[in-house]
Amino acid sequence: MSNQTTSQLSFADLVLQGIPNELPQQKNYDPAINHAPKRKDILNQEEKKLAIKNALRYFDAKHHSILAKEFAEELKKYGRIYMFRFRPDYKIYARPINEYPHKSIQAAAIMHMLSNNLDYAVAQHPHELITYGGNGSVFQNWAQYLLTMQYLAKMTNEQTLVLSSGHPTGLFPSNIEAPRVVITNGMMVPNYSKPDDLEKFNALGVTQYGQMTAGSFMYIGPQGIVHGTTITVMNAARKKFHTEEERRGKLFVTCGLGGMSGAQPKAAKIAGLVSITAEINPKAVATRHSQGWVDEVFDNLDSLITRVRIAQKNKEAISLAYQGNVVDLWEKLLHENVLVDIGTDQTSLHNPWAGGYYPQGLSLEESNKLMVESPDKFKEEVQKTLRAHADCINNFAAKGMYFFDYGNAFLLEASRAGADILEKNGDFKYKSYVQDILGPMCFDYGFGPFRWVCTSAKENDLKKTDELALIVLEEIYATAPKEIKQQLMDNILWIKNAMNNNLVVGSQARILYADSEGRIKIAKAINEAIKEGKITAPVVLGRDHHDVSGTDSPYRETSNIYDGSKFTADMAVQNFVGDAFRGATWISLHNGGGVGWGEVINGGFGLVLDGTDDAERRLEQMLFWDVNNGITRRAWARNDEALFAIKREMERTPNLKVTLPNLVDDKLLEGLV
Repeated sequence: MSNQTTSQLSFADLVLQGIPNELPQQKNYDPAINHAPKRKDILNQEEKKLAIKNALRYFDAKHHSILAKEFAEELKKYGRIYMFRFRPDYKIYARPINEYPHKSIQAAAIMHMLSNNLDYAVAQHPHELITYGGNGSVFQNWAQYLLTMQYLAKMTNEQTLVLSSGHPTGLFPSNIEAPRVVITNGMMVPNYSKPDDLEKFNALGVTQYGQMTAGSFMYIGPQGIVHGTTITVMNAARKKFHTEEERRGKLFVTCGLGGMSGAQPKAAKIAGLVSITAEINPKAVATRHSQGWVDEVFDNLDSLITRVRIAQKNKEAISLAYQGNVVDLWEKLLHENVLVDIGTDQTSLHNPWAGGYYPQGLSLEESNKLMVESPDKFKEEVQKTLRAHADCINNFAAKGMYFFDYGNAFLLEASRAGADILEKNGDFKYKSYVQDILGPMCFDYGFGPFRWVCTSAKENDLKKTDELALIVLEEIYATAPKEIKQQLMDNILWIKNAMNNNLVVGSQARILYADSEGRIKIAKAINEAIKEGKITAPVVLGRDHHDVSGTDSPYRETSNIYDGSKFTADMAVQNFVGDAFRGATWISLHNGGGVGWGEVINGGFGLVLDGTDDAERRLEQMLFWDVNNGITRRAWARNDEALFAIKREMERTPNLKVTLPNLVDDKLLEGLV
């Protein structure tokens, strides 16, 4: 193999090769690809030397003189060392599982999943190995990718691969019951989780921001959030308008067409609304438009307003994009006296100083330049824009608009910018979507974003899983208590229309909201279909970390927990550990997520179904824990819906014994302190 050129090697050979012995040709920088912005220059001279020294660890010393200069240039030009030279020539996408060289089918399934995260149609900045959110990384550099793929191709079912912030520590002897991969991302000593700590230690090459499903290989494109977004937007609309007919033609305004936020226009259309989504990056706009997630694009506000009025008059369900700054849009709507019914924002404000949110009055290029050359001035402009943004929200809310924070740290960063969004007691004027919608309506009952991926890459297999899921949900609905009838019906309608809504981008994946009963029964039906040959290859089960028990995030997932424990992270860590010994194929634990570095701890998993009795045993144990761990914590916080759900589960499962709270009459506390 060593005598062959790279172009002569097959895909399987290239994977097994790992980091090549000879240096591949340098790669040209492709301006047509959506690239990450340059990161700020945060390292001193000695630290820059250390970053280069750290990067060179992956390569034979004979290449150091060439690569040292190259990596120094990358660090200077991009603020990070990505090792672009080692980006593979083959196309990265979710190939059929048997195309990956492997000794373990579980490992092949993991290669299928991580490849999907870096598919050009899926990833936000594929050359920088960033899947979504501006900095949600699969790996820090291409050497880590090559080594990880090589390890996975060679591993057996009696080994476990350990990944530390993208770095493949190595293959360790374990056993068939153990996870095949254990992933951690950004796990810092607590005093080193400030935003600049991420910038510094990521630049040094020793940690990364895995977001939620990026660094855990479980991202499935915008479909991964479009269902939750649809449920959120639909229930937000239900708060104001009781019937579908009333909702027709109502206006929903938001921002963000990147990785996760790109689901918003599709979800709003499914909910029957007229939507406007602002996005300053023309490449992100073009991607979502080409994929059919956005119907029409405007860069002229007058033309946009005219189109909105027509759409509302005709009661269209249509998704419109404004290519420009979101505050310009809000101010124009206010000036033109256009009534906005529902509003939110889904920019990457967890990452406000490095491309997550762009200031008013500057172009994309000017902003990217300013954030590097004058970060203090950039921060000042962002905070000024946030104050103007909040002023617009307040004006529309006074006119009757329902506004909710979409868990992207909008209210948090606006408050830090001095915006007028706080009540006298220090609470935010507006609730987050978890506090108002997903928490009490879904998470407390155990409903969350269950997902699966058909590793055959065949659409027919996905259709079969949809059919099985529909049968299961309809059977559960027939005898379900009234408290969860609406949740089940929303998901029945969703899965019926899933194929027609063209949701697949990348892997043949599906998502729906289900509780532990639904997840277990759907998974068992899929596993049985694999056993019978009705589904042609293994199926990977997973979920978004944004779920019932996977994430401790005081401004999002656990924002509707009011016993003072929302700033603790025991639940997410217990979730990660519990999934491991109950049968997960891989597990992940991350610092950071949708609301930012240092603001959240979240855990995830992947579970491979291969049609065996062993897979059925694992799915029953693991999925039960993965959901009920979170319901238990929410019940202990005295959430009524969670108390109902966990009491019902204990009646059905005699082996489950949960500590329940004794409720206190608030009158007893009056005058005591």
